[in-house]
Amino acid sequence: MADEENTNAAPVAEPKKKSPIIMIAALVLVGLALAGGISYFVTTKLMTNTAASGGEAKHHDPGVFVKLGDAKEGIIVNVGGIKASRFLKVGIVMEMNPGKKDNLTDNKLNPLAETKILDTTLQILRTVKIDELDAAKQDELKQKIKADVNKVLGEGSVYDVYITSFVLQ
Repeated sequence: MADEENTNAAPVAEPKKKSPIIMIAALVLVGLALAGGISYFVTTKLMTNTAASGGEAKHHDPGVFVKLGDAKEGIIVNVGGIKASRFLKVGIVMEMNPGKKDNLTDNKLNPLAETKILDTTLQILRTVKIDELDAAKQDELKQKIKADVNKVLGEGSVYDVYITSFVLQ
């Protein structure tokens, strides 16, 4: 009778083994989807941050390089106020936008644009404090010169400002 009970019982189903190839394929698909999502997120965040931080394209046509002041000496200016006897001899080169025809003729500065650039630059250099002329703060000085000259000549006129020599006495 014991044998009869076993024959009447329902057969026990064995658990099916999943094929390792199917598991690997599923993991690869999940990994690819995850990598694509992360890549999309990072790219959109970087593009948004780049547009918000600079507001201007980093890629542009090659600019026209213009040295300010005397060809050999550059610009010599009294800094630190009238009573201070400190002088700054600085070489400044500006990368100008060649598309701004109001400022350039035959890749040379128009006299009006040159006068405006020199006036703005000298005004900044005369009013800057001595401690702001520290080498660590030169990037801030270049950005200020670029921003102020662009206000005077029109936005996008100056691509970049380079300081090629810097002597403070």
